[in-house]
Parts: sequence; structure tokens; C-alpha cells
Amino acid sequence: MIVSLAVLLILSSVAYGFAAANIVPASGAGDGAGTITGYTISNVKYALNATTPANIDSVSFTITPGGSAGAPTTVKAKLVSSSSTYSTCSLAATTWTCNFTGITATAADELRVIAAQ
Repeated sequence: MIVSLAVLLILSSVAYGFAAANIVPASGAGDGAGTITGYTISNVKYALNATTPANIDSVSFTITPGGSAGAPTTVKAKLVSSSSTYSTCSLAATTWTCNFTGITATAADELRVIAAQ
């Protein structure tokens, strides 16, 4: 019994030491509604379809990293909360643009952005 307890204590100490030695670099992340940490989305502009102005063709915005976060290299967005489909966004200068097909302005009930370094 004492030997088993000693072995258990040694193993738990080794596991703690290993976990404490793991280093995770600082990065930006955030999710939710309203103000979140990680990145700030600003200068949001929606572009309506020229032929069918009830449809949203694209949304563009700028992303500012917060704290020690670096600039994102991958950005995706969606406009309909019940949808699981995200549009891959592209960067030109400091503006990210996400293109959409067939999403009406009345169906768009959120702007959810995923940004990763």
C-alpha cells in the first residue's frame, strides 16, 4: 500500500512537471457577440448585388489585433446564424473582403468572423 502510494506520488509529480514545462505562444482569439478580446473588427461595409439589391454580395472590414496578438493570416465569416457555412475572406492592403452568394439582407442576422494567425 505504501509503495503504491509512493509510486502514485512520483508519477503525479512527473506529470505536473511535464505539463508545467509546456509553453504556448501568445496569440489572438475571441468568440461571441458584442465586444470580445483578441481582435477588433471595424469599418464594416456591406456590398449589395447590382442586379438584385436585396442580396448581399460581400462584406468588407478591417481587423486590429489586440494585446500581444499578431495579424491574422486566415479569416472566415458568415452572415446567417443558423448556417454552418463560412466564406473564406481575402486581404487587400488592410481590408478583408468576404464574398457571399444568395444571402438576402433580410436573412442576414449576424456578422460572425473567425480570425486566426
